Amino acid sequence: AQFLSSCQARVDFSRSHSDDKQAMGYARIHIVLAFSLLLRFNPLHAAEQPRGTKQGAELLKTDIMGVFAHPDDETGMAGTLAMYALAREKVVANVYCTRGEGGGNMVGTQWGTALGILREAELRQCLDQIGVRYCYFLDQRDFFYTESVAATLQKWDRPKTLESLVRFIRTLRPDVIVTMDPTPRPGQHGHHQAAGILAVEAFDVAADPNQFPGQLKDEGLKAWQVRKLYFGGGEPGHSAGILIGESLPDGRTPAQIAGRALASHRSQGFGNFRNSPRTPRPQFFRLAKSVLPFEVSETDLLRGLPIVDEASKPVHCPMSVEADAPLKIEFFPRPAIANYREWARQHEVDHLLTQFASDVPVIAGEPNTLELIVHNSRDKVAEGEIQIQTTEEWALEPKLLKYRVQAGQTQSIHFKLTPKADALKDAKLTASMLVGNETLSASAIAHPVPFTHIARIPSVPAMDGSTRGWEPMALHEIPPTNVAEGAVKDAADSSAHFRIAHDGSNLYFDIDVMDDVVVSNIAPDDIRGHWRSDSVEICIDPVGGAEHTLGCFKVGIFPFDTTGVVRAARDADARQGPIEQTAPGMRVVSVRTPTGYRIQATIPFSEIGFDYMKGKRLGFNVIVYDGDKRTAAIGENINKSRIAWSPRPGVQGRPEDWGRVELE
Repeated sequence: AQFLSSCQARVDFSRSHSDDKQAMGYARIHIVLAFSLLLRFNPLHAAEQPRGTKQGAELLKTDIMGVFAHPDDETGMAGTLAMYALAREKVVANVYCTRGEGGGNMVGTQWGTALGILREAELRQCLDQIGVRYCYFLDQRDFFYTESVAATLQKWDRPKTLESLVRFIRTLRPDVIVTMDPTPRPGQHGHHQAAGILAVEAFDVAADPNQFPGQLKDEGLKAWQVRKLYFGGGEPGHSAGILIGESLPDGRTPAQIAGRALASHRSQGFGNFRNSPRTPRPQFFRLAKSVLPFEVSETDLLRGLPIVDEASKPVHCPMSVEADAPLKIEFFPRPAIANYREWARQHEVDHLLTQFASDVPVIAGEPNTLELIVHNSRDKVAEGEIQIQTTEEWALEPKLLKYRVQAGQTQSIHFKLTPKADALKDAKLTASMLVGNETLSASAIAHPVPFTHIARIPSVPAMDGSTRGWEPMALHEIPPTNVAEGAVKDAADSSAHFRIAHDGSNLYFDIDVMDDVVVSNIAPDDIRGHWRSDSVEICIDPVGGAEHTLGCFKVGIFPFDTTGVVRAARDADARQGPIEQTAPGMRVVSVRTPTGYRIQATIPFSEIGFDYMKGKRLGFNVIVYDGDKRTAAIGENINKSRIAWSPRPGVQGRPEDWGRVELE
């Protein structure tokens, strides 16, 4: 009021001195300032809200929530999120388990926590473009690449992580959750599997007031039943197909917007996404849980929503094909798949098991004892014969299995499968039995892994880059066709031979790599992330068939850093970092050859974590990483291909699929 009086006095003064233009100017300025300040600080004005403004719980009400493991995991459904957020003006929120601290970096030197800061910045830039309104983190650690969901949830503290996710669900109240497929297929990151598993469990837990009651009592939240949950991926006719190629009012399509947005993830090599010439295809989602009846095919994730009378809507889940069968059979797969099966049944998503074949690693050239399980839910004894079939080149013993299972019981039946010694391709296993007029069957994929003996030597061969003393050792080939990832042109582009021996205390390796473009772009102070450049990885599993790499010894060897010195670092095991700190007893040599380079390494048993015993078996693999970019920047990730003695997508994080070696 005093300020306005002062302004009025100046106005009066200027009127009485109308010839004083400067005074009039001051008066005008003060009047403008007065009214602007009045509008800004008037308590009545501050209390006013624009019409339709949401606040509190209504501000946070979400239509679709994405649950992911790392920044950039939204890639496979970014077009769909953009379509709902921008074209249909729905509220989309994403929750990420980690900030991606354990990934690579193609644009800088940030690693660990610093890399997480960079990736969060890239993520927020991306989500802003596709219209995702809210972004939150569960603050778990992206520790390293693993294909084990068990190891992931152990390190993440499963109950605590689930509680955090439930809190976000109860706060944001999403109608639909989209998440990652938890099926343990080869190449499926364990962190991705964990994100899907946590989302499914949170779907049920968030609706139960007896779960995490402190959130209701102390934080002002209420139990919330998510309406539907989808896994990303699927096939036409069996999934929800979302079109992302239709134009928005401004002429852009959700697919184009997503491509430009995903280019923000430059540290992960997504910089060229914006220039992708590909025609956008529908993005598919598999419905896993729902409070609405399932439909075979959908075109809208929000079908049937919103629900007004939610109290009358029980949770519906389609029954699996085998659920009502009084008698059924299945192959017992590797532990990760067996655990997934049991989890799926407990959480009523076992209908998804019908789209997933069991996976059984088998050692080439020797009998493997496999297990078949017969479930009898009838009220009487079940007995008969089961016929086993596979490729004619592999031996089965016996081919007919007899079973007799008591009412309500389960029986395990064993048989032997012997792949050819040089078997490289997977083979399908089938089991079938006649029950009345109906034939019941089960199938599995038998994946052969190589096997060899490690000779014990009386004297150490040359470890100076020459081949002296190595000639008597068996030579093992890694041909260019043994591709685990990427593409290889020919043997000159990427292939290898290796020899291995031991003296009772150490393992000795001689690895001859054919590489027509050897790149050395890793600096001496950046010895980590061997997959970024030309390198060789040696993988050793003391157990032989472990589910994860926490008990393994994995070391990546750069043949030359930018100064021409060979360097090595352990990666993705329980003790990571340069070998000078993590395996000081290890020795490594590298030399250039006319066709590429040769690496020789000595690894003490004590560094691996076992004592010598004749006949002991180990899991083992050699993986060769190749990047042919001659102009690679220092530290740049140029990974083009990976070949391996035992190849398969993601094999570096899955010891079950490594080869086997036996100490002589």
